[in-house]
Amino acid sequence: MNKISIAIVVGSDSDLPVISSCTKMLDEFEVAYSVDIASAHRTPAHLRKIIGDSTAAGAEVFIAAAGMAAALPGVIASETTLPVIGVPLESKPFMGTDALLSMIQMPPGIPVATVAVGKPGAINAAILAVQILAVKYPALRSKLQSHRAKMAESIAEKATQLREHGISHYPIKQKP
Repeated sequence: MNKISIAIVVGSDSDLPVISSCTKMLDEFEVAYSVDIASAHRTPAHLRKIIGDSTAAGAEVFIAAAGMAAALPGVIASETTLPVIGVPLESKPFMGTDALLSMIQMPPGIPVATVAVGKPGAINAAILAVQILAVKYPALRSKLQSHRAKMAESIAEKATQLREHGISHYPIKQKP
């Protein structure tokens, strides 16, 4: 696949650090993507141009990340029949709950597949997009199976270490 398969749109450049987790995952799967910035509220004409240009370039899935009112994925979904995955982003004072609710409460007929808030959601958006593409591209299905096998292997190794050394000698990582 040498054309753009996934079009990623963020509402602001401040969203790029989170969405970079998504692009790193897509790089691992060797899936082509584009990344653009557009606001559903401030630059609707620019957003429509991005949707049209991305579709013309061969995009098969859209990923849209936004915080607060988070209209971006819904507006994209209203302008295309391609799958749209929404990534809600954290913002104060609701820590992403507002964005999550705006993405999951779409009217009938304009779906947005919504993932978790923040970095875990960005990673899962990439994997979900690859799963969608894997229906058409069997090589991606094999890569997904390998990815899952590596995750299982990593957990099995950690479980073995814990059993062998006990919790007092296991290097416990603190969550941020």
